[in-house]
Amino acid sequence: MSDERCSSGSGGILLAFLAGGLVGAGLALMYAPVSGREARERIGGLAGDLKRRGDEWSGEVKQKVEGFIDEERSVIKAAYDAGREAMAREKARFENPNA
Repeated sequence: MSDERCSSGSGGILLAFLAGGLVGAGLALMYAPVSGREARERIGGLAGDLKRRGDEWSGEVKQKVEGFIDEERSVIKAAYDAGREAMAREKARFENPNA
């Protein structure tokens, strides 16, 4: 679990690198010596590809977040249950000090 948290910083760097590459690719398309129609088609194809990749990425992130929430929820429930059991034991000990 801690490995996933440590890699989140490098994930941000990777995401920034990819975003920079995509911006660079878009600028290259805009300044390339091609006709306007061809440039628009290329940009449209690039936009569609970016949308598809964004949808895939958001689905992966959603799954990771849901898994993390489920994992943390089970840890909190276990701690809560352990606290209730400890409270019940202490309460029984004070109610019946001779036992």
